[in-house]
Amino acid sequence: MSLSRRKFIKGGLAAVGTAAAALGGLSIARGLFAESASGGKDLSDSGKDQRADAPHPLRYLDLERSGELERREKALWALFSPCRLCPRLCGANRAAGRAGACSAAENFKVASFGPHHGEESPLRGRRGSGTIFFSNCNLLCVFCLNWQVAHRGDGTQTSHAELAKIMLDLQRRGCHNINLVTPSHLVPHIVKALRIAIADGLTLPLLYNSSGYESLEVIKLLDGIVDIYLPDFKYQDSAHGARFSQGAPDYVRHTAAAIKEMHRQVGTLQQTDGIAHRGLLIRHLVLPQNVAATDLFARWVVSELGPDTHVNIMNQYTPLFKANEYPPLDRRVQQKEFDQAMRWAREAGLRNFH
Repeated sequence: MSLSRRKFIKGGLAAVGTAAAALGGLSIARGLFAESASGGKDLSDSGKDQRADAPHPLRYLDLERSGELERREKALWALFSPCRLCPRLCGANRAAGRAGACSAAENFKVASFGPHHGEESPLRGRRGSGTIFFSNCNLLCVFCLNWQVAHRGDGTQTSHAELAKIMLDLQRRGCHNINLVTPSHLVPHIVKALRIAIADGLTLPLLYNSSGYESLEVIKLLDGIVDIYLPDFKYQDSAHGARFSQGAPDYVRHTAAAIKEMHRQVGTLQQTDGIAHRGLLIRHLVLPQNVAATDLFARWVVSELGPDTHVNIMNQYTPLFKANEYPPLDRRVQQKEFDQAMRWAREAGLRNFH
């Protein structure tokens, strides 16, 4: 998944700025990202028809009709400046152009977007996950796979109307969901764009794809807006968050609380014909010398969320960015280490892991 994600973003950085088919002011790179099964053809009729035929109820439509989504958006903007959108509570006056700990100020950038076929099977299906990679990040790990986007902020500045058009374009291309990658520092922008897209016929499940380092207050405001949560849970030792994720010693506490709230909202992953439409799926990257404490992680999931929780235990760690300066992260995971991680998952009682 990660290496294909890296290629996806690398191709998208060039394509977003150069593709000829423009929606609003932002270029849509049809066919320049991972190919969809449709070959790039529109798979939908009008937004109105899709809304009537949506196979699963989308609560964000009800929230918009009742006026609650507008209220949630206002509450999120209240956390935007001074910024309290993530656990860092940096307090940056982003509305006045001051950059937060994430290096983002008042505007936002998109690094790439399109049907992505490198995500987990229930998310990508046959036609891909409608993935939007946002620039910048609130966690900033030293081993970041996509540091050019997360740390350096490579991407194209985008408006709310353009982001809404991206969502609708992904729907027209037949994607199974709208996959928001690294959204934590941009939630008010995303909800504002979502409301525009709803008015024009968006009816796809919303997937929140994050590092797990989330504000509990923000996650609670997303109740009913997000259909599928896809958080990481990177460490079980606060010292590792402090050392490897730009001084985040509270990573474990905040991530555990956020994931429990996500689970309360959407429950165990629900699928129809192998395609997820609601629920929680946790990603856990195995790290050298069990830095990620996979044994403790597996037991925590079973104890706090239940043995049926869906987990992707990943064997793809690559020592990129500044990882060589932080042993033991300066090497790949050995096969025996990954095999042990999978044994720990089985012994803990997890049933839905791979």
